[in-house]
Amino acid sequence: MRKIPFAGRLKSVEWEVILALLVPAAAAWGLIELAGEVLEGSTAAMDERILLAFRSASDLGDPLGPAWLEEMMRDFTALGGIGVLTLVTFAAAGYLMTTGKKHAALAVLVAVGGGILISTLVKEFVDRPRPDLVPHGSYVTSASFPSGHSMMAATVYLTLAAMLVRVQPLWRTRLLILCSAVFVVLLVGVSRVYLGVHWPTDVLAGWSVGAGWAIGCWLVTLWLQRRGAVEPEANMPQNSVPPPAGQ
Repeated sequence: MRKIPFAGRLKSVEWEVILALLVPAAAAWGLIELAGEVLEGSTAAMDERILLAFRSASDLGDPLGPAWLEEMMRDFTALGGIGVLTLVTFAAAGYLMTTGKKHAALAVLVAVGGGILISTLVKEFVDRPRPDLVPHGSYVTSASFPSGHSMMAATVYLTLAAMLVRVQPLWRTRLLILCSAVFVVLLVGVSRVYLGVHWPTDVLAGWSVGAGWAIGCWLVTLWLQRRGAVEPEANMPQNSVPPPAGQ
């Protein structure tokens, strides 16, 4: 029986499968490493320094900037709240279902539901207290690590952005969608530190795991699409590829 070379076997495995395993695994490894540093107290000095940088030196209860900036940060942080994300998720899933993409809608719900489960389990395991250096600018009830707002914002907005870019014919539009999603995710994370409800490493962990989970789910969805288990995106015109430089 002729043996198939390793390189040949590797080529027969779809790249989506390989990346769908590697990306979440890398995110999980990063989360474990960061959680270990947090539990050992190695990040305490850095966390405190960054958190206090957002506060007035004369009054730690007063975030930097005018009152309208603090109000704006509360608006930004709401974009990662369970209420807004639930509405966005079900609106997207409902749209997919009404356009005949029931399996794609299920993929979105699984991605978001899985993100919630991961965030809850890690919070329970690490059980990190919320920052106590400054008054909280937003009501909180759960543990601190990782930031649920940051993680779920990354999961939801990056998942939806990945769906949208696959049906956009123009590469500029796709770039705008991706950049907008990333920008919203960054705003949510920064607002959590600005309002004093999370340590910076909480937000970093949330971003990393949320993005890793979203990318992993997207790759699995691509793999399922190639097998007909998930409805494919609409056909895209040939001019969707970015033009060569100089043209």
